[in-house]
Amino acid sequence: MPMSTEKRPTPVNGIVITFFSTASAVGKTLVACNMASELAHEGYRVCLADFDLQFGDVCNYLHLEPLRTLADVQRTMQVEGDSCRVQDFLTPYQNGDVSFSVLAAPKALEEAYNIHHDYAVRAIRKLQAQYDYILIDMASMFSTLNLAVLDLSTIVTFLGIVDFIPTIKNMKIGMDTLKMLGYDKNKIRLVLNRSDAKTRISLADVQKLLDEPFYHVLPNDFRAASQSLRDGVPLVLAKEHTDLGDALKALVARYTNHTTAPAETEKTREESSWLSRIFS
Repeated sequence: MPMSTEKRPTPVNGIVITFFSTASAVGKTLVACNMASELAHEGYRVCLADFDLQFGDVCNYLHLEPLRTLADVQRTMQVEGDSCRVQDFLTPYQNGDVSFSVLAAPKALEEAYNIHHDYAVRAIRKLQAQYDYILIDMASMFSTLNLAVLDLSTIVTFLGIVDFIPTIKNMKIGMDTLKMLGYDKNKIRLVLNRSDAKTRISLADVQKLLDEPFYHVLPNDFRAASQSLRDGVPLVLAKEHTDLGDALKALVARYTNHTTAPAETEKTREESSWLSRIFS
């Protein structure tokens, strides 16, 4: 899709997309950075916030060295209140004609521990008035901050992989918890990463266990992902064509209603497999 030459008008309240998981190393940051890049490529005003406060990797992935972080936003809000301009604390990312803003995670663990969810929420609300999309990369936990951010979310992108039984168990716990907390299932988008990685686990069985189909699937491409990390260039902006990059673009297209094509998953098996028996 060719890049839009005009910026789209900013809505009154920007759309908040969060990236959540109940396991680490499932690709949240990679997906968030690529979605931010593709949305910006399409002409939307985008801000990517790193709310994995202790171990956030957004700036590492994008090869950014932020001068200011969420910790600075909080300190300023404590003094200036609602007159604080959050946009003054953002770090720009630029790749060719594509650009978006980044709200970096605190640099020090002490600062991360001292972030209060109220200031984080206020920062997001301010960003909603300035951007079409606010994407938030979150830590893999049900913390007070994460719950507050989930409440604000327009769409919750729940990332998962199906490589090990404990990972699947945690996915089920996460989905059950979100349902128990009363979140509308229509705003939770279950996205499978590394879908074609070699595993004995059937995707159909995982979907049956979770009682939810995968909204979208992303192929396994360790080489392309690793190269993207080394270069600091999101796959959707890379010169080399990859299936993973195309799948990430397709996910953005579904979110922006440019396509409604369903995710490709394995054909549901009639018989129950060993995974079904484990959790039955």
